Amino acid sequence: MENYTMEGRTYRYYGQEAPLYPFGYGLSYTTFRYRDLVLSPPVVPVCANLSVSVVLENTGPRDGEEVVQLYLRWEQSSVPVPRWQLVAFRRVAVLAGRETKLSFQVVAEQRAVWAQDWLLEPGTFTLFAGGQQPGQRARVPSEVLSARF
Repeated sequence: MENYTMEGRTYRYYGQEAPLYPFGYGLSYTTFRYRDLVLSPPVVPVCANLSVSVVLENTGPRDGEEVVQLYLRWEQSSVPVPRWQLVAFRRVAVLAGRETKLSFQVVAEQRAVWAQDWLLEPGTFTLFAGGQQPGQRARVPSEVLSARF
């Protein structure tokens, strides 16, 4: 094998074609609502980490677990990058009618791109937080919040 590019070989590089069963796919016996996505600081120095918080509320009649997922998208890059990249996830148990605030750290290395060496490029990024991938079609609705930094 001489061509090591991932384009067309993994769902992260398929373009507009969605995988049949993406990460986080599944059903639940309850429903969840995401709100109050906060990125800190809103303008991140190139080599700095990003703090993320989001509130997850169980709006259904039963206790349940949700896999909270954070995805990062490069808005402009000098090299080919995935549509988005999973940078954090956590399985959280939330009682019916209750809510919890979750905190995550997105380290600078997770924003690096490969261009004959790992580089941290300046630019605009979008962070997605939710119970599924951005733009995923599912039988059970799940919100995906987004914020730019």
